[in-house]
Amino acid sequence: MPAILRGDHHVHSTFSDDAVSTPAENLAAARAAGLTELSLVDHVRRDTAWVADFVRTVRGLEVPEGLVVNVGVEAKILDRDGELDMPPLPVGVDRILIADHQFPAAEGPLGPTEVRRRIAEGWAVDDVLDDYVTGLIAAMRRHPGNQLAHCFSLLPKLDIDPALVGAERLARWADAARQTDTVVEVNEKWACPAPDALAAARRAGVALVAATDSHAAEDVGRYRRVPVLLAAIDEETGDPA
Repeated sequence: MPAILRGDHHVHSTFSDDAVSTPAENLAAARAAGLTELSLVDHVRRDTAWVADFVRTVRGLEVPEGLVVNVGVEAKILDRDGELDMPPLPVGVDRILIADHQFPAAEGPLGPTEVRRRIAEGWAVDDVLDDYVTGLIAAMRRHPGNQLAHCFSLLPKLDIDPALVGAERLARWADAARQTDTVVEVNEKWACPAPDALAAARRAGVALVAATDSHAAEDVGRYRRVPVLLAAIDEETGDPA
């Protein structure tokens, strides 16, 4: 098994309102899957009050030898300036997962329905993509040393083909990730980023990690789509993964 697949860097627990497994259950699943690294991550908003309790819970787990467990929070980008929807974080949070759950517009986050409506009324797709990539880059610069969660997964919800991002925008995106020491996850749930984006990240020297984005322990460390995406990078770059 490739080393990258021995880690799962995006696993949700019952601290998130849409997940069903406890941190302890996720840890047991990671051990059963033979993982060497696990990132327990839950969704936060500005008014979230349980992060310190989450950190204590994870740090209190009995971690088997050979497995490293990280604590993270996932927060959506709020606007084109890269502000994130999260509370002040306590000591003990290892990584922020920067997520494109909504469109980071200048005036604040927009849902997919509103963006599609504006496109139908004449908002040019190139301008949409420019603002979107600007928001991603701003978030990386504002919160360096963190991780992009399921990056570009928003675009199909806007009825925009991710291939339209194009080489120039991807190069700027990847260069910003390298400059800010941002990790890019290869996401199992959403099968993203696409190979052209992953190839741009590789060419820029950006670190890639595997992530299931699991919401149930049975999915921890179980990959089908990620190996396909990783293999497809070879076709984009001409180099082995």
